[in-house]
Amino acid sequence: MLNTRQPDALSAISDSMLTESLSAWTAINTSTLTYWFSALNRRATPFDLVHDIATWSLTMADRKRPEWAHDSRFVKEWPLGRLRDYSTADADPNMVATVVLPPQAGHDSSIVDFSQDQSQIMVGRDSGCERIYTLEWVAATQDTKDATIDDYMVMLRETADLLGGRINLVGDCQGGWLATIFTALHPELVTSLTIAGAPVDFSAGDGLMKDWLDVLAPEADMTYFRSAVAANDGLLPGRFLLDGFKALQPFNELTQSLGLLANLHDPQHVERYRKFEDWFQWTQPLPGAFYLWIVENLFVRNLLVNGELEVEGRTVDLSQISCPLFLLAGKTDHITPADQVWALADHVTTPADQIERQLAESGHLGLFMSHSALSAHWPVIFEGIAALSAPPAKPAATTTAKKAAQEKPATKTVASKAAAKKAPAAKASAKKAPAAKASAKKTTPKKTPAAQADDKAAHEG
Repeated sequence: MLNTRQPDALSAISDSMLTESLSAWTAINTSTLTYWFSALNRRATPFDLVHDIATWSLTMADRKRPEWAHDSRFVKEWPLGRLRDYSTADADPNMVATVVLPPQAGHDSSIVDFSQDQSQIMVGRDSGCERIYTLEWVAATQDTKDATIDDYMVMLRETADLLGGRINLVGDCQGGWLATIFTALHPELVTSLTIAGAPVDFSAGDGLMKDWLDVLAPEADMTYFRSAVAANDGLLPGRFLLDGFKALQPFNELTQSLGLLANLHDPQHVERYRKFEDWFQWTQPLPGAFYLWIVENLFVRNLLVNGELEVEGRTVDLSQISCPLFLLAGKTDHITPADQVWALADHVTTPADQIERQLAESGHLGLFMSHSALSAHWPVIFEGIAALSAPPAKPAATTTAKKAAQEKPATKTVASKAAAKKAPAAKASAKKAPAAKASAKKTTPKKTPAAQADDKAAHEG
């Protein structure tokens, strides 16, 4: 039986597919014409055309596990994940550490360190967060299939303890609401909270996922999702989630494949295609119990913003969050509309002047790995985090030091005058901060054609 939302949801899905089909038709024609013009210019023989088709097919089918782009070391491992350390060699051990929580949707966590020039982690480190770490989610097994949200809270609590007692949390997509829940439950452990493309309020905005859920889980009926987990012995296959993402943009695969054919003789394009598809197509299972909890409590019932979500035996109260917030959303994000991200600001007690919003010209995946987001938005966010992460001030002078200072009043007076002179300059510098951010956006280096192609792929994602 259809619920009251299903007819509207089906209509929205139908309209989206029609719009996408028209765009796909244009892309298909463009790619096909590009390939044939190229073949004519190369004076391709029938043998060359057959070779092209064979190479094209093999390139689309040959997938391998994605790799992390930069060196790191493992600090600690749990059954559900492991902590990677990307800190600089000379990082101050007293600086508040920054921990990135990658998306957790059946893909590898390496999207946060995707390539040599597309690495959220490296942008963070280069922007002043010299003590920077990331959690890497590992594939669920029969031993971990019954893991719950509480198990992830334990992992985050142990991470905070290991890194000095307080951390900055940066959560991408699913990692965003995970970081939000943890911060609400343990505000004393979090110095700042950043979420990017995270669906905090699933009812906000116009998202396709919301329409699909109205169809697949009418009246909060979880039968479809429970059946998927039961059919896989308590695990949720990553392929199940991948197929779901493809269903949101059903023609995207075709246009990407034909784009590869049109650029088959461009080594850079082929390498970019291989690298992205290795990450996108390679999947790993999630704990079935954890996945069902997410769908029912966060997406279907939207309990996080309703104040009814229970974790670790307590109600998650978002008003307990009072630390500085950094919110990043994508203008063309079809998975998590910006309103679902901005909603967090409506439920916390963080002062308004400590909440920063960034709106990127990208789709969902582009928030985490596109050149445009990594050059124009993440540096601003990480610089803000770094400013909050300075080591605590040194203890006050000892009695001996104070006595020595009293014996040299002239020196003390000079020092005091020098500090007084610097104070106005520091205030002026602080006032110029917004201008510096604007300047950073304006001085974004011109992208190469390769970078522009990467941004286009991420934008569509």
